Amino acid sequence: MSDIYTSILDTIGNTPIVRLARLSPAGIELYAKLEAFNPLGSVKDRLALGVIEAAERDGRLKPGQTVIEATSGNTGIGLAMVCARKGYPLVIVMAESFSVERRKLMRFLGAQVVLTPASEKGTGMVEKARELAATHGWFWTRQFENEANADIHSRTTAREILKAFGETGPDYFVTGAGTGGTLKGIARVLRAERPATQIVVAEPENTPMLASGIRQQYKSDGTPAESHPLFRPHPMMGWAPDFIPQLTADAIDTGLIDVIQPVGGSESLRLARELARQEGIFCGITGGATLAAALEVAKTAQQGSRILFMVPDTGERYLSTPLFESIEQEMNAAEKEISNSTPLCRFGVPTSQPAVAAAVAIEPAPDSARDFVEQAIKDPEQPVVMFALEWCEFCWAARRFLRDLGVAFRSVDLDSVPMQANGLGGDIRKVLHSVTGQRTIPQIFIGGAHIGGAVDLLDLHDRGELVTLLGKAGVAPAGDPTITARSYLPKWLAARSAT
Repeated sequence: MSDIYTSILDTIGNTPIVRLARLSPAGIELYAKLEAFNPLGSVKDRLALGVIEAAERDGRLKPGQTVIEATSGNTGIGLAMVCARKGYPLVIVMAESFSVERRKLMRFLGAQVVLTPASEKGTGMVEKARELAATHGWFWTRQFENEANADIHSRTTAREILKAFGETGPDYFVTGAGTGGTLKGIARVLRAERPATQIVVAEPENTPMLASGIRQQYKSDGTPAESHPLFRPHPMMGWAPDFIPQLTADAIDTGLIDVIQPVGGSESLRLARELARQEGIFCGITGGATLAAALEVAKTAQQGSRILFMVPDTGERYLSTPLFESIEQEMNAAEKEISNSTPLCRFGVPTSQPAVAAAVAIEPAPDSARDFVEQAIKDPEQPVVMFALEWCEFCWAARRFLRDLGVAFRSVDLDSVPMQANGLGGDIRKVLHSVTGQRTIPQIFIGGAHIGGAVDLLDLHDRGELVTLLGKAGVAPAGDPTITARSYLPKWLAARSAT
């Protein structure tokens, strides 16, 4: 990349269009518009920039004002990026049923995330956003009926498509309805300038709200008055909330849709995986869903037809969803067979190399290190002390557990820069070995007594003995004493322990 940008927001748009090779039916050209190339990984980056800058231009959004939106996640992630760069506080309202990766991404970017009960569905999170905006005077972006959502797609996404496909345009354009912004914004440009292009809208087959012809009821401001009667839960996050957004209804009413194509949840999951495994395209569930719709279109399309389908986002924000449920964390039988085909670095097999460390003599530690350890262990002001490494998984597990339990503790990080000065950290490890007989880190002391490492600490709690031990040292946990301590172990260790 030769350009230098003044803002991350300048990198939004101009996403690639890629022709599929292995998944295209014979005689049909399938093309994917890869919106994961936006900086925060989804098509909703465009929406976020469009609605914020439109509100800045017309004065609805004031400097420093809090922004709020109800979203399944991708819009919230895009808004978190835009608001971070522009300096607006952001509150996101999201139903609890959407993936936890999305919550964490938004919070990582500085947003606050308010969850609503899954039973209240999309209309519930919209109403919560309305209530919070009215109560606190926040700017509500209203993605489902905000014309700025569609406008930015007319200005950017549609123009990118026309530039790529030239005078004739694609023969078919396939997208999900979503908020309606992508659909309305692109379809109206294609209808005006490439009228031969067929506009195909995909929706979950078990939720045929668009295909039913049953109109959505709206309030005077364009927000849904109630759930659509044909809504059913489905796996396509970002598609088909429990209402038809006003922007989608506009596309229907103005004749922008030629075909409504139902797609199955299982087929969408399968094709998202196939895009990764056969084309190297990593996408979320809706990418598989639009591919499913495109393949249905291809069954009746003329030979030589060019079908463009939207791939709205990346797969990384679906790790906790059914998309990844068949993906193992540990080695499967075939992978173990590969590992066992050579002698080195195998689980459950003694190493063929000599243990060099065992032959190295351990020199006595200087008195300064012994004094440090003794003072740390016996400090009455900090009866819980952990000798640790800054980035060790076991040390992090112990730290997180103690914090959640509400126990103040001192962490002596032996590999930190100050501890490495003059070799103090290494000398302390020698002292700890002579005191505990253990070489591993962390080593934890409570009230001057050595209790062991991270696993020992967690097991003490799960056996019901830790709180008593802490009490004897004058420490009263302020957190939840019912937490399961071993759940804090690294996932790879927890998985091995369970087998």
